[in-house]
Amino acid sequence: MGKVTGFIEIQRKKQPARDVAERLRDWNEVYLPYPDSALKDQAARCMDCGIPFCHQGCPLGNLIPDWNDLVYRDRWKAAIDRLHATNNFPEFTGRLCPAPCEGSCVLGIHNDPVTIKSVEVSIIDRAFEEGWVAPVLPETRSGRSVAVVGSGPAGLTVAAQLNRAGHTVTVFERDDRIGGLLRYGIPEFKMEKRFLDRRLEQMAAEGTEFRTNTNVGEDVTVEELRAEFDAIVLAGGATVARDLPIPGRELEGVMQAMEFLPLANKVQAGDLDDHPHSARGKHVVIIGGGDTGADCLGTSHRHGAASVHQFEIMPRPPDTRAESTPWPQWPLMFRTSSAHEEGGERVFSVNTECFIGDESGRVVALRAHEVEQRVVDGRMTFERVEGTDFELPCDVALLAMGFVGPQRVGLLDALGVDYDARGNVARDSGWATNVDGVFVCGDMGRGQSLIVWAIAEGRSCAAAVDAWLMGDTALPAPLAI
Repeated sequence: MGKVTGFIEIQRKKQPARDVAERLRDWNEVYLPYPDSALKDQAARCMDCGIPFCHQGCPLGNLIPDWNDLVYRDRWKAAIDRLHATNNFPEFTGRLCPAPCEGSCVLGIHNDPVTIKSVEVSIIDRAFEEGWVAPVLPETRSGRSVAVVGSGPAGLTVAAQLNRAGHTVTVFERDDRIGGLLRYGIPEFKMEKRFLDRRLEQMAAEGTEFRTNTNVGEDVTVEELRAEFDAIVLAGGATVARDLPIPGRELEGVMQAMEFLPLANKVQAGDLDDHPHSARGKHVVIIGGGDTGADCLGTSHRHGAASVHQFEIMPRPPDTRAESTPWPQWPLMFRTSSAHEEGGERVFSVNTECFIGDESGRVVALRAHEVEQRVVDGRMTFERVEGTDFELPCDVALLAMGFVGPQRVGLLDALGVDYDARGNVARDSGWATNVDGVFVCGDMGRGQSLIVWAIAEGRSCAAAVDAWLMGDTALPAPLAI
């Protein structure tokens, strides 16, 4: 262990960020790199806790104390080797993961947890700068081929692992660029797409084939897919958004978050001159208090919205860990993202009744009321608080209430896969569907979840596919169903 008393002497410091006034003028990433000396101090806070519960908090089982110690000792090359041993894409998790590992940090019992996420992203960015990340080519090819449908974090992970195992892997993506959620769901200010592109270049150099603008089930039939490939992995994500069926939903200006966010990324990619639903000068209301809602918030700020409100039906969480989520559980507590630091008003315990339109069919306002959370017969309900009705000007309403499952029409229906009780693609302990040779991982089988879970599922599914193809596998599998 490095600095044995580091956690006693050094306080947690947030990763430095650009000034709000500066970052609202562009789409570059909010956070700045840690200076090496400050980062070594933060890594030194990782205590010799004996049982590192951060391993439990992280679905990947990242060797967090190992690479914290290596950073403290200035052994960066060894640190990236430890990090890549469990995580294919630390540049994604280091930027986008909510860090359940930090929620499980032993130091967090009585102090602020270690800045695990910031150390992680610093290691991988240093590794790319130093040229330590290079294509990893398989020694031999197996002669077996695998189709991966979907190029989000789960699909990219399973593709990378199976390619390195020697199989010929083709990734199918219906959009015009590879990346799935990482490409068109995550705003540029949270992760610049150059970090995605550099990893895709590595994967292509390793032999992974990417086919874009290909909607499997339409552009390529199921029969053609099964004839060309020995195995198929479904990694298309949970793309069916939860809707809000209230009066006025049909009005112009009311849309799903994923009708809004991808277009902002297309503008930054140079595909569009301007956002067709720009929030510039408009009153924006975001319905949904999660990460997707915060992404809409930051995007609206950069458009120059006149006002932004973010609605959440749940009550405001406490400022510190709630008693209902004791350590090492993921703590229920009030969190402020970089987008929230930039402005806007967060409104908790509120339910939207209807949208109000003008004579042209465009939304101009909404009506809502406050609610009180109650548990009745073991079920959570939200009771209307009388006398709290209000109207709010609204030119753009963005629905960011999560996703309910995968798209069934097309590929899944054509394959004939079964579904579980939650509407996700059903799978057995070997990540296999009811259709022979067809496997599933990521949100398509798990339901809406985190990037770190998608990567963990991709690694585990790849091991299962390799074993099915070859009779055995040496690939790691961090998860068991």
